Amino acid sequence: MEKASKKTRIWELDALRGIFILCMVAVHIIWDLDNIFIKNFDAPAVYELALNYGAIFFIVLSGICVTLGRHSARRGAIVLGFGIVITLVFLGLVHFELGAFYPVWFGILHLLGTCMLVYPLFRRLPLWALAVCAVGFALLGFYVDGVRVDFPPFLIFGFETGVHGMSDYFPIFPNLGYFLAGAFIGRTAYAKKESLLPRFPKDNPVVRALSFCGRQSLFIYVLHQPIVYGVLWLIFG
Repeated sequence: MEKASKKTRIWELDALRGIFILCMVAVHIIWDLDNIFIKNFDAPAVYELALNYGAIFFIVLSGICVTLGRHSARRGAIVLGFGIVITLVFLGLVHFELGAFYPVWFGILHLLGTCMLVYPLFRRLPLWALAVCAVGFALLGFYVDGVRVDFPPFLIFGFETGVHGMSDYFPIFPNLGYFLAGAFIGRTAYAKKESLLPRFPKDNPVVRALSFCGRQSLFIYVLHQPIVYGVLWLIFG
C-alpha cells in the first residue's frame, strides 16, 4: 500500500495493487456468504487458494512499492493507525454481538504498517544482506508457528498464545520476510524507479480503472467490508 510520488508512479504496480485489492474484496464477499448469510455456500475452488495465499502477493507488492518512496515511516504510521481503528470497530461488533465476527488483534493493516515503520532499518543494507533477512524472517515464521508461549502479545510474532478466533491475522513472521523480498525486487527490478512496461497501452479504461483502485487500496480495504456486509444483509436479511 505504500505509494510512490506522483512523478515516479509506476502504472503496473498500481494496476497489480488494484487487482489484488479487488480479489481481496471478492474473497471477503464469499467469506460473508459462507459464514454468515448462506451456510455451506458453494465457493469456487480458487477461493481457498486466494484465502490462504493471496495476501502474500499483496505483501510482496507492498515491499516493492516501499522502495519507491521516501516517507515509509510516515505512511506506515497512517496504515497502522487505520489498523488500530479496525481493531476497535471489530471489538465493538463482538461486544454487541453484531454478526459472526471475531477480534482483529494484528491484521493485514497492522502488519503492513509495522513493516513500513521498520523498513528504514533495512533501507541501507546491501542487497545480499537484505536477501538474507528476507529468507531468514520467512523461515523464522515457520519455526515459531505452533510454538506455545504464555504471553498473548507475542501472537504478533506468530507464536501460539492460546488466542484463537481472529477475523484477520497476519503475524510479523514470516510476513516481514515476504515484505523484504518485495523490497529486494524493488531495489533491483525497479532500481531506476521506472516502469518495466513503458510501451504497454496503459491508458485503456480497464488499466486506468485498476490503477485507480490500486491508488485507493487503503480506503477500499477500510470501507469495503461494512458496505459489503450491509448490502448482503439487505439482500439476505
